[in-house]
Amino acid sequence: MLTMWGLGTAAVADQALRGIVAVPPEGKLYHGVFPGGVTGEEDDITPADLKSYEQMAGKSAAWVYFSHNWYRDRGFPLHTASWIRERGSVPFIRLMLRSSPEQNRPERTFSLGRILEGAFDEDLRSWARGARDFASPLFVEFGTEANGKWFPWNGWWNGKDRSKGYGDPTYPDGPERFRDAYRHIIQTMRQEGAANIIWVFHANCSDYPQAPWNSFEKYYPGDDYIDCLGVSVYSALAPMEEEWPEFRQSLDAAYPRLTALAGTKPIAVLEFGAARNNPNGDQAVWAERALSDLVQNRWPRVMGFSWWNESWQNDDNPEHDTSMRLQDNPALAAVFQKWVGAHRKVLGRVSY
Repeated sequence: MLTMWGLGTAAVADQALRGIVAVPPEGKLYHGVFPGGVTGEEDDITPADLKSYEQMAGKSAAWVYFSHNWYRDRGFPLHTASWIRERGSVPFIRLMLRSSPEQNRPERTFSLGRILEGAFDEDLRSWARGARDFASPLFVEFGTEANGKWFPWNGWWNGKDRSKGYGDPTYPDGPERFRDAYRHIIQTMRQEGAANIIWVFHANCSDYPQAPWNSFEKYYPGDDYIDCLGVSVYSALAPMEEEWPEFRQSLDAAYPRLTALAGTKPIAVLEFGAARNNPNGDQAVWAERALSDLVQNRWPRVMGFSWWNESWQNDDNPEHDTSMRLQDNPALAAVFQKWVGAHRKVLGRVSY
């Protein structure tokens, strides 16, 4: 079923995600989640994790977000995708071509240059055949938060603002390599008939480093390749961080850039969250303000959101551990019960 979506004269959001998944009716939002694992590598989620989160939120998840790390294996993650589908949600896969979970370092094995050279084409084709044979909708993204230096596909590690080493001599090499590598991945998988994939471009709300060459617009593969735009919007990620960005301020800055980047593509807040026990702000209050703005349609092109429901250790001091899990904060869970579980504008299933 294709659902009309209120985008002014556009009327339909990119052919309702290419006819694979219906965008929500006007004024409604999809609710997704990364339900958390125990390793911090985002690929070890379990049905129990999802069930526990959904019980606390009071609503099922339209999509379930997880990473497929190629340092473990390069085959389509059939097991995880299957149990997500069996529970009634759409798998949302972060395609992580990286050789380690370590951040802020260049990639040696799955570099953008080697992707462009076709070094992994057979792996990509095999992955695509697995996705095709899965035979139901999948959201897939490569290059999570491409404008963030913490990931190895960011331009910082791939040419920065130089423009003479690759491609267009007027375009910064780092973002251009990423753009073309993502295009190559999509083209390769489409050649294998994986038409059930909805391709997502996922930016961070702020560019790091904050330089014109690193703006997320520079990384965009283009409307012919991407079906949906996504953005991460976090406050402090640890109790000891000094800054406490508000959700509204962050998304207000990114939203007009996203809408200008692709005029008909739906947008999703793919990751959002705030750490518990930071002295500069209250986690539950932050989530209350974020969800109330989302549900009350402050950003009309946003079709859905997914909370990052994880905890992890930052150092040897337990007081510095991060938790964004609803299960760890009754006040946070109560906010989700109010704005997600009990709210008719928030949908827990995707039509397709």
